[in-house]
Amino acid sequence: MSKIAEAFDGKKAFIPFITCGDPSLEVTERLVYAIAEAGADLIELGIPFSDPTAEGPVIMVADERALAGGATTDKIFAMVKRIREKVTLPMVFMTYANVIYSYGSERFISQAAAVGIDGLILPDIPFEEKDEFDGICKQYGLDLVSMIAPTSNDRIRMIAKEANGFVYCVSSLGVTGVRQEITTDIGAMIHLVKEVKDIPCAVGFGISTPEQAVRMAAVADGAIVGSAIVKLCAQYGEECVPYVAEYVKSMKDAIRDL
Repeated sequence: MSKIAEAFDGKKAFIPFITCGDPSLEVTERLVYAIAEAGADLIELGIPFSDPTAEGPVIMVADERALAGGATTDKIFAMVKRIREKVTLPMVFMTYANVIYSYGSERFISQAAAVGIDGLILPDIPFEEKDEFDGICKQYGLDLVSMIAPTSNDRIRMIAKEANGFVYCVSSLGVTGVRQEITTDIGAMIHLVKEVKDIPCAVGFGISTPEQAVRMAAVADGAIVGSAIVKLCAQYGEECVPYVAEYVKSMKDAIRDL
């Protein structure tokens, strides 16, 4: 079992996302320690990018703040290396293909593995084009996490068959962001995945309240929350750590007994 799959073993996983470098890398480091303690099962670290096509305004502006504040891939690697001395939870990078290309694909993936990252999520790489990254990820022991969307339909089985770590189920069409209502039949999407492969499925895009987390985690193996956390970072800036920790704890507590 991969380290990522272990995050789901015997429980519903809560997966918070934070943008590295927003409001600063020093605060990001403190956030990781706090959310690990607050009950996160797996942590998604966003590497900021100037044109994050899958992101709504909340994360897009966070990326801009992080880049303006001087967050670079090398600084993020150094931060993860420090974090790994204290945090054993699985951690994955979520970023875009250009970030990896410009760094050098093998150089990026080998570095990520060396500092203790367990997987990669690349929202702008369709299944049909994943091979150029997947081979290198396998070589260095990283899981390249596949995403499925409500429009994936017949492709879901095909994607599931080759999925590693967990399957990221996109709850809604469009970009990331807080949503009042999630209407997609997540259960049907997950059923198609499980028909092909026994792999954890976590739902993301739009979850912001404990009630939504419970509804999603009831049909899936975990819930992913990004924009709601990034909003707290924007609201409280340098003082955001206790607020984010409290939020993560409330979300994890909500799905703990499912």
